[in-house]
Amino acid sequence: MPWQAQAPDGIRVLPVQLPGREERFTEPPHTDAATAVDEVYARLAGKLRDGAPVAVFGHSMGAVLGYELARRLEADPRVRFERLVVSGAPGPWTRRTEQAHTLADDDFMARVRTFAGYTHPALDDPEMRELLLPVLRADVHMHETYLPSSARPLSVPVTSVRGRVDQLVSAVEAAQWSRATTGKLTTPEVAGGHMYLTGSADRLLELIAAELGTTGEAVRR
Repeated sequence: MPWQAQAPDGIRVLPVQLPGREERFTEPPHTDAATAVDEVYARLAGKLRDGAPVAVFGHSMGAVLGYELARRLEADPRVRFERLVVSGAPGPWTRRTEQAHTLADDDFMARVRTFAGYTHPALDDPEMRELLLPVLRADVHMHETYLPSSARPLSVPVTSVRGRVDQLVSAVEAAQWSRATTGKLTTPEVAGGHMYLTGSADRLLELIAAELGTTGEAVRR
């Protein structure tokens, strides 16, 4: 939501809010990527049919959701879809060898911290952790069980952003997105680790604007 006020000129940010978050906190979270993307597409499609160029942005798990959403938008003749921007993610067919979603709570949290190299302070509060854990588990389950819906690549350009010291996603893995498109792939790196964007949204938005030529819409998961 804060990105709406931070966006450079020429970009309108449309945040995507999944169940289990903020105003939708009481709704059960999705555990299946296809179901999540069905809902996101239904909510967004009507807002994107005004002729403005559209891009999709997704970080980590959001990258695979963004990829599936991009497939829907590219096939929609009423949408002027121009670019997919993914961040902190290997190619969509690459799955972690060590998974977390089946672990007991303490082991699950430890594994997630290792994966991300980051933890939100709210998870240190027992009451907040109890509230947030089901959503986090659902997200991890959705990410770890995800399989691409098709082997057919996109035709639009893809930008794969990576934190320069990301210990979870290597530069080689970030470059795997070349197989996800017949268009051009760019692989910019920015300062920071896997969760670099938590403290550098302005810089990321400027990078996205540059990739888009300062026009279009950025859709953030």
